[in-house]
Amino acid sequence: MADDITPLASLSLTHVYYNPNDPISLLCAWLALVPQALCVVYVTLIWSTREAEVALMFAGQLACEAVNFALKRLIKEERPRHIHTTGGKGYGMPSSHSQFAFFWAVALGLFLLARHRPPPTKNSISHDAAAASTMQQQQTGTGSPPAAVAAAADDREGRQRRQRAVILLRDIERFAHEPWSFAQRAAVSVVALGLACAVAWSRIYLGYHTPKQVLAGVAAGSVSAVGWFAITYMVRQAGLLVWALEMPVARWFRLRDLVVEEDLCQAGWEKWETQRLASRQQQSETKKRKTT
Repeated sequence: MADDITPLASLSLTHVYYNPNDPISLLCAWLALVPQALCVVYVTLIWSTREAEVALMFAGQLACEAVNFALKRLIKEERPRHIHTTGGKGYGMPSSHSQFAFFWAVALGLFLLARHRPPPTKNSISHDAAAASTMQQQQTGTGSPPAAVAAAADDREGRQRRQRAVILLRDIERFAHEPWSFAQRAAVSVVALGLACAVAWSRIYLGYHTPKQVLAGVAAGSVSAVGWFAITYMVRQAGLLVWALEMPVARWFRLRDLVVEEDLCQAGWEKWETQRLASRQQQSETKKRKTT
């Protein structure tokens, strides 16, 4: 009966061999999981933001993986010999980890430095102007008809409302998120590139690939990212993305294209702040009425 048991296989998606006595080897094993982690990030961002740009980047990432699959079976170069004794499977040229990581890093850098165009801090300007105008009206009585100014001057509740409006505007301004500057976007791009380099180096350190295979993966990933950026540029310029976003399916999934001009942390922040402060103001007025 025992002889009829089918041998079990290992799911090698997250199965990484490393030297347990070497801390650097352990670090490299964790770096080998970066592609899987990035896939989780992609899916999470697509689901939570419904941004077309994120979906396009993920589509390019999957296309890059398809290119790697084809290249490995076209070139048919084996991995280093010793890795086969520990369970390394498949061809090694080019390194899929290196190609994946460098596509992500280069694509992210191209987006942040070439495509992402955050608007100037117009909210800051409009808030300052609104606050200044309100304060000027409060102090000088200008900006309203004389009768209204006289009535408001005698109306204590009106003055308090104007003061709360100024406080609300200042509060929004104080907590407003400033878009990233070009230097900040460049710094993020460099960090992403550094992480990609670490992933590529880890494949050599763990013995899964030769330096030549890793460099081939770096080149394939970088070229794929530039090519995909050019394709998506032409898609945008031809109006195909706008056309696709107008389709019923895209509207049903609530797909949008805002991240090119608006970073993800800014979206909805001012609306939330206005709602929060208005709720706080309403609670204060309710409490005041109960005490009077």
